Amino acid sequence: MSPKIATADRTDHDGLLEFLRVRHHGLLSTVRRDGRPQLSPVACGVDPEGRIVVSTYPERAKVRNARRDSPVSICVLSDDWDGPYVQVDGRAEVLDLPDALEPLVDYYRAIAGEHPDWDEYRAAMERQGKCLVRITIERWGPVATGGFPPRLAG
Repeated sequence: MSPKIATADRTDHDGLLEFLRVRHHGLLSTVRRDGRPQLSPVACGVDPEGRIVVSTYPERAKVRNARRDSPVSICVLSDDWDGPYVQVDGRAEVLDLPDALEPLVDYYRAIAGEHPDWDEYRAAMERQGKCLVRITIERWGPVATGGFPPRLAG
């Protein structure tokens, strides 16, 4: 049995968005006050303008950190552990209610499609006091997979 060889495929912006749109698991990295990273597992999507979006709550550490220090990174993962992933770097902005309400609809659509009752969904977002972290993509690494280094392929 031949070993699984690691890959690192460069992609353009359109290819990146295509990769991201079908993957909804990520690790969001923000910066704590002491300069160390704070990592949060998140569900993420891509909004109609090509930004990565995360629904969360205003009191979460990732939100406090992003408000204070907008550069963030997110590693978007495939559903399967050995699947491809990509690190994206960008600038975060936090949208609070009521400004977050329609972008939260876009977030839901990006992850799950159409909701059976949008009025009910909007009411739930207001009741829960949700906010939205929106990441404008600045740069990204290759779409990568783990495995043995290519020099061991043969």
